[in-house]
Amino acid sequence: MPRRHEIGLTPEEERLISRILAEPMDYIDSKEFRKPDAESSIYEQAPPIQRPDVSWYRPLMDDLTGGSDRNMKSGGTVLLTAAQERVLFLQYNYARHRLRELQVEVGAGEPSRAQIGELLRWYRRAEAYRDQIAETNLALVLAMAKRTRMSEVDFADLVSEGNMALLRSVDKFDCERGFKFSTYACRAILKAFSRQGMKLSKYRQKFPTDFDPTMEKSNHAETVRRLHEQECAEEVKHIVRSNDAELSDVEQVVIHHRFGLDAEPDSPQLTLEQVGQIIGVTKERVRQIQNKALEKIRLVIEANRDRELEEAAKDPTRAAVASNN
Repeated sequence: MPRRHEIGLTPEEERLISRILAEPMDYIDSKEFRKPDAESSIYEQAPPIQRPDVSWYRPLMDDLTGGSDRNMKSGGTVLLTAAQERVLFLQYNYARHRLRELQVEVGAGEPSRAQIGELLRWYRRAEAYRDQIAETNLALVLAMAKRTRMSEVDFADLVSEGNMALLRSVDKFDCERGFKFSTYACRAILKAFSRQGMKLSKYRQKFPTDFDPTMEKSNHAETVRRLHEQECAEEVKHIVRSNDAELSDVEQVVIHHRFGLDAEPDSPQLTLEQVGQIIGVTKERVRQIQNKALEKIRLVIEANRDRELEEAAKDPTRAAVASNN
Protein backbone atom coordinates (compact mmCIF):
# COMPACT_ATOMS: atom_id res chain seq x y z
CA MET A 1 0.00 0.00 0.00
CA PRO A 2 1.51 3.38 -0.95
CA ARG A 3 2.46 5.79 1.79
CA ARG A 4 0.74 9.14 1.94
CA HIS A 5 3.68 11.13 0.54
CA GLU A 6 3.80 8.74 -2.41
CA ILE A 7 0.19 9.52 -3.40
CA GLY A 8 0.98 13.12 -4.25
CA LEU A 9 -0.83 14.86 -1.41
CA THR A 10 0.01 18.45 -0.61
CA PRO A 11 1.49 19.11 2.86
CA GLU A 12 -1.85 20.64 3.86
CA GLU A 13 -3.75 17.51 2.74
CA GLU A 14 -1.31 15.27 4.62
CA ARG A 15 -1.89 17.25 7.81
CA LEU A 16 -5.65 17.15 7.21
CA ILE A 17 -5.68 13.36 6.75
CA SER A 18 -3.63 12.95 9.94
CA ARG A 19 -6.10 15.13 11.82
CA ILE A 20 -9.12 13.26 10.41
CA LEU A 21 -7.70 9.90 11.47
CA ALA A 22 -6.49 11.09 14.88
CA GLU A 23 -9.85 11.06 16.67
CA PRO A 24 -13.16 9.24 16.07
CA MET A 25 -15.66 11.40 14.22
CA ASP A 26 -18.79 12.10 16.25
CA TYR A 27 -22.14 12.49 14.55
CA ILE A 28 -25.84 12.54 15.36
CA ASP A 29 -27.28 9.27 14.09
CA SER A 30 -30.51 8.94 12.13
CA LYS A 31 -32.54 6.03 10.82
CA GLU A 32 -32.34 7.75 7.42
CA PHE A 33 -28.66 6.76 7.21
CA ARG A 34 -29.48 3.05 7.11
CA LYS A 35 -31.78 3.23 4.11
CA PRO A 36 -30.44 1.67 0.87
CA ASP A 37 -30.72 4.94 -1.04
CA ALA A 38 -29.58 7.15 1.87
CA GLU A 39 -26.97 9.17 -0.01
CA SER A 40 -29.27 9.84 -2.95
CA SER A 41 -32.29 10.83 -0.85
CA ILE A 42 -30.27 13.02 1.52
CA TYR A 43 -28.38 14.90 -1.19
CA GLU A 44 -29.62 14.48 -4.76
CA GLN A 45 -33.34 14.32 -3.93
CA ALA A 46 -33.26 17.05 -1.26
CA PRO A 47 -34.47 20.55 -2.18
CA PRO A 48 -31.67 23.12 -2.66
CA ILE A 49 -31.24 25.57 0.21
CA GLN A 50 -29.90 29.06 -0.40
CA ARG A 51 -26.67 30.01 1.35
CA PRO A 52 -26.75 33.33 3.21
CA ASP A 53 -24.75 36.38 2.23
CA VAL A 54 -22.47 37.05 5.20
CA SER A 55 -20.31 39.68 3.54
CA TRP A 56 -21.67 42.15 6.12
CA TYR A 57 -20.27 40.26 9.10
CA ARG A 58 -16.52 40.93 9.04
CA PRO A 59 -16.84 44.66 8.20
CA LEU A 60 -19.41 44.97 10.99
CA MET A 61 -17.06 43.38 13.54
CA ASP A 62 -14.15 45.51 12.33
CA ASP A 63 -16.25 48.65 12.65
CA LEU A 64 -17.56 47.83 16.12
CA THR A 65 -14.24 46.78 17.60
CA GLY A 66 -12.64 49.82 15.96
CA GLY A 67 -15.22 52.19 17.41
CA SER A 68 -16.97 53.04 14.16
CA ASP A 69 -20.76 53.37 14.03
CA ARG A 70 -21.12 52.98 10.24
CA ASN A 71 -24.50 51.46 9.46
CA MET A 72 -24.31 48.00 7.98
CA LYS A 73 -27.14 45.96 6.50
CA SER A 74 -27.01 42.25 5.85
CA GLY A 75 -27.55 41.50 2.21
CA GLY A 76 -28.88 37.96 2.05
CA THR A 77 -30.89 37.01 5.10
CA VAL A 78 -31.92 33.35 5.03
CA LEU A 79 -34.41 32.13 7.62
CA LEU A 80 -34.78 28.36 7.53
CA THR A 81 -37.99 26.48 8.13
CA ALA A 82 -37.89 23.43 10.40
CA ALA A 83 -38.00 21.23 7.28
CA GLN A 84 -35.02 23.04 5.73
CA GLU A 85 -33.08 22.76 8.97
CA ARG A 86 -33.72 19.03 8.98
CA VAL A 87 -32.37 18.73 5.42
CA LEU A 88 -29.14 20.57 6.28
CA PHE A 89 -28.53 18.71 9.53
CA LEU A 90 -29.13 15.34 7.88
CA GLN A 91 -26.68 16.29 5.14
CA TYR A 92 -24.10 17.45 7.69
CA ASN A 93 -24.42 14.40 9.93
CA TYR A 94 -24.54 11.91 7.07
CA ALA A 95 -21.18 13.27 5.89
CA ARG A 96 -19.79 12.80 9.42
CA HIS A 97 -21.35 9.32 9.52
CA ARG A 98 -19.53 8.36 6.32
CA LEU A 99 -16.29 9.73 7.74
CA ARG A 100 -16.71 7.56 10.83
CA GLU A 101 -17.28 4.48 8.65
CA LEU A 102 -14.08 5.26 6.75
CA GLN A 103 -12.14 5.71 10.00
CA VAL A 104 -13.27 2.25 11.14
CA GLU A 105 -12.41 0.80 7.73
CA VAL A 106 -8.88 2.22 7.81
CA GLY A 107 -8.30 1.26 11.43
CA ALA A 108 -4.69 1.51 12.58
CA GLY A 109 -3.27 0.99 9.10
CA GLU A 110 -2.42 3.35 6.27
CA PRO A 111 -5.35 4.49 4.11
CA SER A 112 -5.34 3.56 0.45
CA ARG A 113 -5.41 6.14 -2.33
CA ALA A 114 -9.16 5.59 -2.72
CA GLN A 115 -9.77 5.88 1.03
CA ILE A 116 -7.81 9.13 1.20
CA GLY A 117 -9.89 10.57 -1.60
CA GLU A 118 -13.09 9.57 0.21
CA LEU A 119 -11.86 10.90 3.55
CA LEU A 120 -11.08 14.28 2.02
CA ARG A 121 -14.34 14.38 0.07
CA TRP A 122 -16.60 13.64 3.04
CA TYR A 123 -14.62 15.87 5.41
CA ARG A 124 -14.89 18.85 3.08
CA ARG A 125 -18.55 18.12 2.53
CA ALA A 126 -19.22 18.03 6.28
CA GLU A 127 -17.31 21.28 6.82
CA ALA A 128 -19.26 23.00 4.04
CA TYR A 129 -22.61 22.09 5.63
CA ARG A 130 -21.35 23.06 9.09
CA ASP A 131 -20.29 26.46 7.74
CA GLN A 132 -23.64 26.94 5.98
CA ILE A 133 -25.63 26.21 9.14
CA ALA A 134 -23.41 28.46 11.26
CA GLU A 135 -23.47 31.32 8.73
CA THR A 136 -27.25 31.12 8.50
CA ASN A 137 -27.43 31.62 12.28
CA LEU A 138 -24.66 34.20 12.78
CA ALA A 139 -27.19 36.92 13.59
CA LEU A 140 -28.54 34.73 16.39
CA VAL A 141 -25.41 35.51 18.43
CA LEU A 142 -26.00 39.23 17.95
CA ALA A 143 -29.66 38.85 18.86
CA MET A 144 -28.76 37.05 22.09
CA ALA A 145 -26.03 39.58 22.88
CA LYS A 146 -28.62 42.33 22.55
CA ARG A 147 -30.70 40.66 25.27
CA THR A 148 -27.75 40.15 27.63
CA ARG A 149 -26.96 42.75 30.29
CA MET A 150 -23.18 42.34 30.26
CA SER A 151 -21.76 45.77 29.49
CA GLU A 152 -18.60 44.94 31.47
CA VAL A 153 -17.61 42.25 28.95
CA ASP A 154 -15.83 43.36 25.79
CA PHE A 155 -18.21 43.02 22.84
CA ALA A 156 -15.70 41.19 20.62
CA ASP A 157 -15.02 38.64 23.37
CA LEU A 158 -18.74 38.16 23.92
CA VAL A 159 -19.39 37.51 20.23
CA SER A 160 -16.41 35.15 19.99
CA GLU A 161 -17.73 33.07 22.87
CA GLY A 162 -21.19 33.10 21.31
CA ASN A 163 -19.84 31.97 17.94
CA MET A 164 -17.97 29.05 19.53
CA ALA A 165 -21.15 28.05 21.35
CA LEU A 166 -23.02 28.26 18.04
CA LEU A 167 -20.56 25.85 16.40
CA ARG A 168 -20.79 23.43 19.33
CA SER A 169 -24.57 23.55 19.01
CA VAL A 170 -24.35 22.71 15.31
CA ASP A 171 -22.29 19.62 16.20
CA LYS A 172 -24.68 18.41 18.91
CA PHE A 173 -28.13 19.33 17.61
CA ASP A 174 -30.51 16.44 16.90
CA CYS A 175 -32.97 17.54 14.22
CA GLU A 176 -35.16 14.48 14.82
CA ARG A 177 -36.34 15.72 18.23
CA GLY A 178 -38.80 18.25 16.81
CA PHE A 179 -37.22 21.49 18.05
CA LYS A 180 -35.93 24.32 15.90
CA PHE A 181 -32.19 24.88 16.03
CA SER A 182 -32.57 28.45 17.31
CA THR A 183 -34.32 27.19 20.46
CA TYR A 184 -31.42 24.82 21.18
CA ALA A 185 -28.65 27.25 20.25
CA CYS A 186 -30.03 30.20 22.25
CA ARG A 187 -29.53 28.39 25.54
CA ALA A 188 -25.99 27.36 24.62
CA ILE A 189 -25.10 30.91 23.56
CA LEU A 190 -26.48 32.45 26.77
CA LYS A 191 -24.56 29.88 28.84
CA ALA A 192 -21.40 30.84 26.96
CA PHE A 193 -22.02 34.50 27.74
CA SER A 194 -22.46 33.61 31.40
CA ARG A 195 -19.19 31.65 31.47
CA GLN A 196 -17.37 34.56 29.84
CA GLY A 197 -18.73 36.94 32.47
CA MET A 198 -17.68 34.57 35.24
CA LYS A 199 -14.14 34.31 33.81
CA LEU A 200 -13.90 38.10 33.74
CA SER A 201 -15.11 38.35 37.33
CA LYS A 202 -12.49 35.82 38.50
CA TYR A 203 -9.79 37.68 36.60
CA ARG A 204 -10.76 40.99 38.18
CA GLN A 205 -10.71 39.41 41.63
CA LYS A 206 -7.11 38.33 41.03
CA PHE A 207 -5.96 41.52 39.29
CA PRO A 208 -8.13 44.43 40.44
CA THR A 209 -6.97 47.86 39.28
CA ASP A 210 -8.40 49.46 42.42
CA PHE A 211 -9.70 47.86 45.57
CA ASP A 212 -13.43 47.29 45.36
CA PRO A 213 -15.11 45.41 48.24
CA THR A 214 -17.90 44.28 45.92
CA MET A 215 -15.36 42.31 43.89
CA GLU A 216 -14.18 40.24 46.84
CA LYS A 217 -17.04 37.83 46.31
CA SER A 218 -18.61 37.57 42.87
CA ASN A 219 -22.01 36.13 42.14
CA HIS A 220 -21.92 37.14 38.47
CA ALA A 221 -22.91 33.74 37.06
CA GLU A 222 -25.82 33.45 39.47
CA THR A 223 -26.94 36.98 38.60
CA VAL A 224 -26.88 36.26 34.86
CA ARG A 225 -28.74 32.99 35.37
CA ARG A 226 -31.38 34.68 37.51
CA LEU A 227 -31.84 37.49 34.99
CA HIS A 228 -32.21 34.99 32.14
CA GLU A 229 -34.78 32.97 34.08
CA GLN A 230 -36.66 36.17 34.94
CA GLU A 231 -36.71 37.21 31.26
CA CYS A 232 -37.97 33.77 30.21
CA ALA A 233 -40.68 33.82 32.89
CA GLU A 234 -41.81 37.29 31.82
CA GLU A 235 -41.94 36.16 28.20
CA VAL A 236 -44.12 33.17 29.11
CA LYS A 237 -46.38 35.39 31.24
CA HIS A 238 -46.82 37.77 28.34
CA ILE A 239 -47.62 34.95 25.92
CA VAL A 240 -50.25 33.50 28.27
CA ARG A 241 -51.83 36.83 29.22
CA SER A 242 -52.04 38.05 25.63
CA ASN A 243 -52.96 34.51 24.56
CA ASP A 244 -50.53 34.67 21.64
CA ALA A 245 -50.42 30.86 21.82
CA GLU A 246 -54.21 30.66 21.41
CA LEU A 247 -54.67 28.53 24.54
CA SER A 248 -58.14 27.27 25.34
CA ASP A 249 -59.81 28.43 28.56
CA VAL A 250 -58.94 25.23 30.39
CA GLU A 251 -55.33 25.35 29.15
CA GLN A 252 -54.98 28.89 30.49
CA VAL A 253 -56.38 27.84 33.87
CA VAL A 254 -53.97 24.90 34.10
CA ILE A 255 -50.92 26.99 33.16
CA HIS A 256 -51.86 29.79 35.56
CA HIS A 257 -52.30 27.41 38.50
CA ARG A 258 -49.44 25.02 37.70
CA PHE A 259 -46.84 27.76 37.30
CA GLY A 260 -48.30 30.40 39.59
CA LEU A 261 -48.33 33.16 37.00
CA ASP A 262 -50.51 35.42 39.14
CA ALA A 263 -49.41 34.13 42.54
CA GLU A 264 -47.10 35.80 45.04
CA PRO A 265 -43.38 35.26 44.33
CA ASP A 266 -42.84 32.78 47.19
CA SER A 267 -46.14 30.94 46.80
CA PRO A 268 -45.82 27.18 46.15
CA GLN A 269 -46.93 25.89 42.76
CA LEU A 270 -50.00 23.66 42.75
CA THR A 271 -49.54 19.97 41.99
CA LEU A 272 -51.24 18.20 39.10
CA GLU A 273 -53.68 16.65 41.54
CA GLN A 274 -54.54 19.99 43.15
CA VAL A 275 -55.19 21.58 39.76
CA GLY A 276 -57.29 18.55 38.83
CA GLN A 277 -59.47 19.11 41.86
CA ILE A 278 -60.00 22.73 40.81
CA ILE A 279 -61.12 21.95 37.26
CA GLY A 280 -62.68 18.55 38.03
CA VAL A 281 -60.42 16.15 36.11
CA THR A 282 -57.77 13.56 36.96
CA LYS A 283 -54.13 14.55 37.43
CA GLU A 284 -53.22 12.56 34.31
CA ARG A 285 -55.67 14.64 32.30
CA VAL A 286 -54.14 17.81 33.80
CA ARG A 287 -50.72 16.58 32.64
CA GLN A 288 -52.04 16.08 29.11
CA ILE A 289 -53.60 19.55 29.06
CA GLN A 290 -50.42 21.09 30.47
CA ASN A 291 -48.16 19.39 27.89
CA LYS A 292 -50.38 20.49 25.01
CA ALA A 293 -50.38 24.08 26.31
CA LEU A 294 -46.61 24.09 26.81
CA GLU A 295 -46.12 22.88 23.25
CA LYS A 296 -48.23 25.79 21.96
CA ILE A 297 -46.19 28.22 24.10
CA ARG A 298 -42.92 26.69 22.85
CA LEU A 299 -43.95 27.29 19.24
CA VAL A 300 -44.64 30.97 20.00
CA ILE A 301 -41.25 31.31 21.72
CA GLU A 302 -39.57 29.76 18.67
CA ALA A 303 -41.41 32.22 16.43
CA ASN A 304 -40.20 35.07 18.67
CA ARG A 305 -36.61 33.81 18.37
CA ASP A 306 -36.96 33.62 14.59
CA ARG A 307 -38.25 37.21 14.56
CA GLU A 308 -35.30 38.36 16.70
CA LEU A 309 -32.95 36.54 14.35
CA GLU A 310 -34.58 38.16 11.33
CA GLU A 311 -34.35 41.63 12.89
CA ALA A 312 -30.71 41.12 13.83
CA ALA A 313 -29.89 39.82 10.36
CA LYS A 314 -31.64 42.72 8.63
CA ASP A 315 -29.93 45.32 10.83
CA PRO A 316 -26.92 43.71 12.56
CA THR A 317 -25.40 47.08 13.43
CA ARG A 318 -28.40 48.01 15.57
CA ALA A 319 -28.31 44.68 17.43
CA ALA A 320 -24.57 44.83 17.96
CA VAL A 321 -24.49 48.45 19.11
CA ALA A 322 -27.38 47.80 21.51
CA SER A 323 -25.48 44.93 23.11
CA ASN A 324 -22.24 46.91 23.18
CA ASN A 325 -23.71 49.87 25.06
